[in-house]
This record gives sequence, C-alpha cells and structure tokens, in this order.
Amino acid sequence: MKGYSLLVLALAGMLSCKTVDYDWEKYVTTATPKVTVNTAKSALPTIQTGKVSFFNLKDPNYAVNQQFEYTLDYYNSGVADVASIEVYLSYNKKESSPPAYPMTFSLAGVYPTERQFPLPSTVGSAEVLVETVTSFPKTYTFTATQLAQITKTDLTKVAVNDYFLFKFILTMKNGMRMVQFQDNACDESRGEPCDCRVGVRFKNQ
Repeated sequence: MKGYSLLVLALAGMLSCKTVDYDWEKYVTTATPKVTVNTAKSALPTIQTGKVSFFNLKDPNYAVNQQFEYTLDYYNSGVADVASIEVYLSYNKKESSPPAYPMTFSLAGVYPTERQFPLPSTVGSAEVLVETVTSFPKTYTFTATQLAQITKTDLTKVAVNDYFLFKFILTMKNGMRMVQFQDNACDESRGEPCDCRVGVRFKNQ
C-alpha cells in the first residue's frame, strides 16, 4: 500500500505542475454547413454522401439542358445559432489525379472511398461571392451556362474532370466567423457532419 500511495502522490504532483495552456484546450462547439444534393438532377449517377453532381459533355446541349441543384442548410451544434453563410464559387481545372468514376464505395456501401474534391477547402482570392444567405434552407439550381457566367468561364475550353466548386464561410449569431474547416471534417469519404463544399464535375460518358 505504501508504494501505491507514493504513486498516487507522484501522479498528483505531475498534474499540479501543468504550466502550459494549449489552444486546443479552449475549443468551442460551432455549427457546420449542411448540403443536400439533388442527385436526381445529376446528368450521371451520383450519391448523396459524395457531395458531387455531374454535367455530361456528351449531350451537345448540356450547357442549358442539364442542371446542378443543392440545398444549403446547417448542422446546429446546440450552442450558438447561425446568422449567415457566405456562398463562394470557383471554376477549377482537373487535378493531376481526379477521383475515379464510377465512384467506388466503402465496405458499408455508404461513403465514397476517396474525396471528390481537393483539400484544403479554403476560400481564396479567385473565389466569387455568390450570395450571403440568412434564411435557411436555401436551394440553388444552376445550368453550366449560369455557373460559367458567374465565374467568367469559357465553356468551349472546358475539359473532362474540370469542375465548379462552391465553398462556404459561416458566421454565428455570437459573432464567430468560421473561414475554414479542418480537412478531415471536409473529406467526403469520412462521413463527417460538415459539408464545407459541394461541386459539379464535367464528364463525357
């Protein structure tokens, strides 16, 4: 028992000697964006958990015939409500290693096995502010022509796996502004409750 008492005293001494306060110890809970893709309007098959839709270049009139639609809302943390969400849009050339299509799924068949867009999901200087939303949910419906007009994109130069991408900055009613979300929380293959981006890719199938 004497050895046990000395161990308890030693541990108590170690705990009482804490001299550093770490930033991660001061965390607060916040809401996160929630996106629901209208998968029925995707020109090619997709799944809700992928947070991706498709335009099919095989249709010569795809630019006006096909639509990309999603509804924006938020996951409420129960701590502070959302005042607004800024919606940003960009046009992007394909990555060096685009995600495979058709999408492959996890063993549970619920989530894609790879993320559908590059990380980090940071709003940069090339992003165009589309709108600041204050009433939720809000549904957006776009043709490729409309997205091209917003981003000043020449659709005659679009290639397979290029994509339009929406990103979000969230402001809480307590004044906190969330300008970036942790990468793992934005990874479509993880199933995390944070839809920090959503997009539509070009295919030719």
